Amino acid sequence: MEDRRIGVFICYCGGNISDYVEVEKVRAAVENEPGVVLAKTQMFACSDAAQDEMISDIKEKGLDGIVVASCSPKLHLYTFRAMSLRAGLNPFRYTQSNIREQCSWAHRDGGPFATEKAIRIVRAGIARARLSEPLATMRIETTPKVLVLGAGVAGLMASLTLADIGLPVFLVEKEPEVGGWTCKWGGMFPQGNGSDLVEGLLKKVKQREDITLFTRAEIIERTGSVGDFTAKIRVADGSVVSLEVGAIIVATGFDTYRPAEGEFGYGREGVWTLPEVKEWLAGNEGPLAVDGRPVESVAYIYCVGSRQPKDSELERPNLYCSRYCCSSALHTALQIHERNPEVHQFHLYRDMRSYGKYELLYEEASRKGSMFFRFENDAPPEILAESRRHIVRAKGQLEGDEVLDIPADLVVLVTGMVPRQNDALINVLKLPVGTDGFFNEIHPKLRPVETVMDGVFIVGASQGPKTLAESVASSLAGVSKSAALLKKGYVDLDPYIAMVNAERCVWCGKCLEACPYGAIEKSVLEGKEIASVIPSLCKGGGACVPVCPEDAIELKGYTSEEITAAIDALIEQVAAPVP
Repeated sequence: MEDRRIGVFICYCGGNISDYVEVEKVRAAVENEPGVVLAKTQMFACSDAAQDEMISDIKEKGLDGIVVASCSPKLHLYTFRAMSLRAGLNPFRYTQSNIREQCSWAHRDGGPFATEKAIRIVRAGIARARLSEPLATMRIETTPKVLVLGAGVAGLMASLTLADIGLPVFLVEKEPEVGGWTCKWGGMFPQGNGSDLVEGLLKKVKQREDITLFTRAEIIERTGSVGDFTAKIRVADGSVVSLEVGAIIVATGFDTYRPAEGEFGYGREGVWTLPEVKEWLAGNEGPLAVDGRPVESVAYIYCVGSRQPKDSELERPNLYCSRYCCSSALHTALQIHERNPEVHQFHLYRDMRSYGKYELLYEEASRKGSMFFRFENDAPPEILAESRRHIVRAKGQLEGDEVLDIPADLVVLVTGMVPRQNDALINVLKLPVGTDGFFNEIHPKLRPVETVMDGVFIVGASQGPKTLAESVASSLAGVSKSAALLKKGYVDLDPYIAMVNAERCVWCGKCLEACPYGAIEKSVLEGKEIASVIPSLCKGGGACVPVCPEDAIELKGYTSEEITAAIDALIEQVAAPVP
């Protein structure tokens, strides 16, 4: 093994690490590890000043590898890679040791164990760094076109913005009409009439030569990789169109929760969901009526289908809050007040979340006569049938634990958003799905619209409940990411990909079965069938490595030798604490 010159930089993280780990003891314990020529501590390793100091150390000490012991690589992997490049160091000879999430935060009870564990983690990083090799990124020329799936408001806005910055767009909508739920719900706050909004956006889309709109169409196949995708679209007449694009934006939206028969009386005459009421108000100008009878009183029951208990009998309860429902119900109440101020409206809620500017709706509804009653989580309202009216029985938070019996001509179940069921799309694009059923981003703060599939972005309510304004903001984030990817004309891919030892490989096909990205294919080398890796498709996930019976596959940057060395360093006995 060549002589290495490794620098180790250990971060205090402003107390996030140093409150539980004795950072100086960690530094002293690893400064004499083989190959280490420099070991330092820093208050914030990610700060500009600390990075400048590291660059100077790399140059002055002639370092050929570094270990940064700080937080999760999810946060600052690219930060320290970029810093390494500025210092003239191959960025793939930088190793991250996570002593925050995996150590200090996991051992806040104090004691010497956190420090001992941090020493082991850093030593493992050093052992791996000693065996690291300089790697080079793979450069792929990009196709400056974008495929947008879903022509709701988020998809329409994304398409228009992409066209404005010079990127041609293929906009694909599964339904016969564009607009999604927005064009069905009429008046919205603060955007105004949803149909008018969609109509205006559609008019602009039709005026753009760089936007091609397909309705009654869906994606059925996707090949290629980031920057160079081929997507096959089945269009309205049943034929298939092949599109070459560099990025894909998924804006497929959401579905609304549909209560089970009998859930809070659903299925009875006069028990409607909030979307049903909104559609009725949008499509009818007269007074609100149920089966021809004027509505004199309305009872709203909030959180139907949201924040369901974990121990419910449902196969997958919706544990999340849909956020928009409270504001939407309040806006609907104001619409009903405007049509008929004499209607009595009662709101039965668990928690009221009309946040930000939407609190104005709550105040206005209260001033116009809406009554609000909070019920306990374990005591939801009951719906009792009584002749032509319903009786909504609730135990409000009043003195004496009184039971409220509210007569209602119309019961509105305030239902939230649920993920749209589209297994075919998930399979085609290999989209990651979270525990809530919505599409899952890499990181909610740092990479909020990116997925593990490079070049595939998720926006709008396809990734979770959002208001219209939040969906549009999300779609513009997807536009920004797509443009940054495609405008420069190329993309550099990480070199952490699988590599096949042709001498050992006997082509059993197990690696192909294990790969979720289709990055392995059978090839012939000198008359012998072996596995070969398609570099542009390989994500370096490593699912192929453990299933190979011949140990013929390894990952660049994560070879068996590197991982074994790191494990050996982890289990090596830690010396007596440094005084």
